[in-house]
Amino acid sequence: MSADLPLEEPARRVNGSTARGANSWDHSFRLWDTYFAVVWLATLVFVLGTNHPGWPVRVTAAALLLPLAPLYVGWGRVILQGDPPDEQRSLRYLLAALALFLPAAILVGETRQMTFALVPQCFMTLRLRWALAAVTVINIAPVVGWALLWWPSDHDVFFSAVFTLVSLVFSVAVGYWVIKVIEQSQERAELIAELDASRHELSRLSAAHGALTERERMAREIHDTLAQGFTSLLMLVQAVEAELDDDIPQARRHLALMAETARQNLAEARALVAGGAPADLEGVSLPDALRRLATRTEATLTVTGPVRPLPAGQEVVLLRACQEALANARRHAGGGARVGIELMYEEERLTLAVRDEGRGFDVDAVRSGYGLAGLSARATEAGGTVRVRSAPGEGTTVTVRLPALPAAVRSDP
Repeated sequence: MSADLPLEEPARRVNGSTARGANSWDHSFRLWDTYFAVVWLATLVFVLGTNHPGWPVRVTAAALLLPLAPLYVGWGRVILQGDPPDEQRSLRYLLAALALFLPAAILVGETRQMTFALVPQCFMTLRLRWALAAVTVINIAPVVGWALLWWPSDHDVFFSAVFTLVSLVFSVAVGYWVIKVIEQSQERAELIAELDASRHELSRLSAAHGALTERERMAREIHDTLAQGFTSLLMLVQAVEAELDDDIPQARRHLALMAETARQNLAEARALVAGGAPADLEGVSLPDALRRLATRTEATLTVTGPVRPLPAGQEVVLLRACQEALANARRHAGGGARVGIELMYEEERLTLAVRDEGRGFDVDAVRSGYGLAGLSARATEAGGTVRVRSAPGEGTTVTVRLPALPAAVRSDP
């Protein structure tokens, strides 16, 4: 134990930091006050109740002990609660306490009971070497002074010496126990502080991750809904401008599509704010939602396999994937390119394929693009995959495959 405590540091300082801060002395100092009061009162009772020496000596010893209580309350208690205890003030306090204790202990041997209250204070306030020196004085000086003053019998001196030796060993053991308690309390305090810091950091990182995830989700939703709708509106505006002079019926049809797209965008915006299902899926099945989407984008839809209810998450992934693929086809396939949508309900998986007969592109040359990255992220979150097949002049096919969930899960709303 002593090897862990540098002699140059206060005994109460442990592992380079103070032992204050959520240790046992902080939380139970009233218990220590009670302990001091009990020892002090018991010592007074022993001093006044002994048969030897006479009353005048016993009263004198008791009179010397009385100021120890106010000395502790007014001075020692404040020092003991220091962070860490001021060593100079501690020395002055303990010297004052010894100035009262030692004469009384020399006069009346029963006064030595007070060592049980003074010894712990030495280890709590002084450096280890000074604490050991003070404890030695507290235990030995009263016996030596008592023997020189009263010249007792050899028998009494022998037993007093043995008692003093036992008391000294016990005092040192108590001192090391005090230090051990403080050390363990400090370790627990540090662990608790580290745990609290870890919890705060985890909470902060969790909040930051949640905010980032939500921003990414909103970015995907806006890209797959509002941004695509506005892109469609711009393309329809361009088409109407070209048709106003030559093909009024077609222009009117495109104006109707613009109005429908605008209403759909407004519904999507409201759904995003409310956190509800996509507007296209509101109250309809996935094939119906895709059919609406195909109508607005002049694409064809084919549904194969037995249509069945799907978990809401899968329907959203397939709908958003279709919207993204159609938006890419409008932007990159070239005017007039035919686009086909195929939804396949299979026993073990669901497949959505969007094909266009446009210009195509080199898939390996694509290094960026939020749309395909967001589409891939959605499919991965749902346990599925995305595959893009294309080549210059050969059109593009975007295929999304999701696992078919068990019947118990599929039945969930």
